[in-house]
Amino acid sequence: MTYILAIDQGTTSSRAILFDEAMKIAAVAQEEFPQHFPDSGWVEHDPADLWSTTAGTCREVIERASIDAREIAAIGITNQRETTLVWERDTGKPVHNAIVWQDRRTAPLCAEMRAAGHEPMVTERTGLLLDPYFSGTKLAYILDHVEGARERAAKGELLFGTVDSYLVWRMTGGKAHVTDATNAARTLLFNIREGHWDEDVCRLLNVPLAMLPEVRDCAADFGVTRADLFGREIPILGIAGDQQAATLGQACFAPGMLKSTYGTGCFALLNTGETPVASSNRLLTTIAYQLDGTRTYALEGSIFIAGAVVQWLRDGLKIIREAGETQALAEAADPQQDVVLVPAFTGLGAPYWNAECRGAVYGLTRNSGPAELARAALESVGFQTRDLLEAMKADMPGGTGDNVLRVDGGMTASDWTMQFLADILGAPVDRPEVLETTALGAAWLAGMRAGVYPDQQGFAQTWARERQFTPQMAPELRALKVDRWTKAVHATLAV
Repeated sequence: MTYILAIDQGTTSSRAILFDEAMKIAAVAQEEFPQHFPDSGWVEHDPADLWSTTAGTCREVIERASIDAREIAAIGITNQRETTLVWERDTGKPVHNAIVWQDRRTAPLCAEMRAAGHEPMVTERTGLLLDPYFSGTKLAYILDHVEGARERAAKGELLFGTVDSYLVWRMTGGKAHVTDATNAARTLLFNIREGHWDEDVCRLLNVPLAMLPEVRDCAADFGVTRADLFGREIPILGIAGDQQAATLGQACFAPGMLKSTYGTGCFALLNTGETPVASSNRLLTTIAYQLDGTRTYALEGSIFIAGAVVQWLRDGLKIIREAGETQALAEAADPQQDVVLVPAFTGLGAPYWNAECRGAVYGLTRNSGPAELARAALESVGFQTRDLLEAMKADMPGGTGDNVLRVDGGMTASDWTMQFLADILGAPVDRPEVLETTALGAAWLAGMRAGVYPDQQGFAQTWARERQFTPQMAPELRALKVDRWTKAVHATLAV
């Protein structure tokens, strides 16, 4: 038997998943790691945690499957995007904690750049907006706030990378400083139309080109692991940022196909083909994947808080002990109450892009309790998804294909949440048999490159639906709920 090892390095945990020759899961290992919040709206990771949990889960999954590392044909990596690391070229030692994609500390810099009129040029080149979400301003922050960092970077002593780059650097013993086109496209530094680091944007942020990784296809030779890591050298043949990997795992290869992933945040991607579509509704234009030198583009909408709202119910309010309890609470909520939660804990993402607003709850009564808050929390994910999809429909020439949304991620296990999603969208929602689509996408890239898995057409034929949720809500009720949500969002933005 031949296996593919998929590394899924996420925001709150690292996972390693072994897929067999039939692309079925053979074993899984997962380990959570701490989040660090040094100030309001700031989020950091200790790079040592990212590395130790990744290496540890890889070793653990090999042990759990009782296989020899010689049976692993290749490694595929998918990762939390935009999270920013800077380390020493000679030693690999990070000069600062990783600044996480959720971090909002560079909002003043983004506002300053917008006020100076730079956003149109940046958006035209990168497809992105001037927002703290992306790596470029985080990198500028590290260079500005770590003593001597700018001088050392200019001399070529420091390297920048997103999490994939850092992991490959560590896994190859510093022999490979690389990334793929999808991760590069999220840095605010990459020209997605021409396919290279943009000198003008880098100059704007005072980022030396010498510290940036080499950009390759999603399925490419990224190096081989150190022999001492797993007992033998293993080629790394696939890399894609988590949302693009999920797009691949959902086999959204045709223009107009649409997927939405529900993890810590929620991310919807619409395949727009080989032509980048500029958004009129503050969505992002990004690279969906790059294979054989050909870039396929997508429109993306990013919601900062999805599964994280359930974590807030558990860890902040302490009204649940585990995520699975939210469904029963939502079902028990008083239907006569109209509690609306806008989970802007770290601002609002697309299509609003307001880094300064904060979360709010509307419609509370003396009878409101845990059940109503749980329902409002789950509903907020559906409402935010609707906002994204409505913007996509307005942007996409000819609409969004068959109007079916393919979903994946942890929250999709909740039938209640998926039914509400279909109800509020007024469109079918397809849940696949394989919910681990992010890891599957990374595994497919590596397996295809290794000759173990089929090409795009063959892979698309393996996609299978576990269940379709169809709209059951009356149009009048849907309109009423959407109107309440819209008013709540506008009130939140106005504060």
